[in-house]
Amino acid sequence: MVKHIILWTLKEMSDEEKKSVKAGIKEGLEALKGKIPGLVDIKVITDGRLDSSNADLMLDSTFENADALKGYSKHPEHVAVADGKVRPYTAARSCLDFEF
Repeated sequence: MVKHIILWTLKEMSDEEKKSVKAGIKEGLEALKGKIPGLVDIKVITDGRLDSSNADLMLDSTFENADALKGYSKHPEHVAVADGKVRPYTAARSCLDFEF
């Protein structure tokens, strides 16, 4: 199994915009479950940030193996969500992938 963890910091925007963008990212990415081969689980954490946090939201996803993760990164439905709901609004992205 492979974990794929992403932390995003959003661009400067109003709190209302930020709330809307987070909801769109969550909805778009979580809707990929069952559509991409090898994607076991996917969730986006948008709430519950403590003051000690320096990121706005987190993707926590699990794949059957590294090849499934590679397929996800190129899958047209994932690319559409990333290009339409994520990349236009993010200032920074950090990624950690690991086998477990």
